[in-house]
Amino acid sequence: MRASKALLAVPLALALAACGGGSDGGPNGDGGRKAAGKPVRGATVTVADSGLGSILVDGQGRTLYAFTKDKDTSGSCGTECIAVWPALTGSSPATAGRGVEADLLRGERQPGGAVHVAYGDWPLYYYVGDAAAGDVNGQGLDGEWFAVSPDGRLVRTAP
Repeated sequence: MRASKALLAVPLALALAACGGGSDGGPNGDGGRKAAGKPVRGATVTVADSGLGSILVDGQGRTLYAFTKDKDTSGSCGTECIAVWPALTGSSPATAGRGVEADLLRGERQPGGAVHVAYGDWPLYYYVGDAAAGDVNGQGLDGEWFAVSPDGRLVRTAP
């Protein structure tokens, strides 16, 4: 049993190394992969209070992150990275929920038709190490992944 757990940990560690992230937890149910693999219809971005202050979350309260290597609102998280940091995507542009500045919310159409949701200058992602709504386990990983505040700035506060 221990050997099989160790074998399962290797691919996760390799994926984390590929995108500069680290984890002390495992993925939750879909961990946002549903949003990354199959666009959700009408994704919603809203604001929630957390130990980091007010941050962007999806309609289910899952924390949304930005990747500091993204430039000019284009996502730069490759295939191995996206397995750990799934993009928030939808089949149409996202809806602005409570506390969200609608003029900062937009989407970039991807090959295949999905819309990668962005806020301000930042495409938005989930972290598979967040097991429940309100988790911020991806905050500050490798100095490259940060929650996003309602004004579109990165939250650099430690959890």
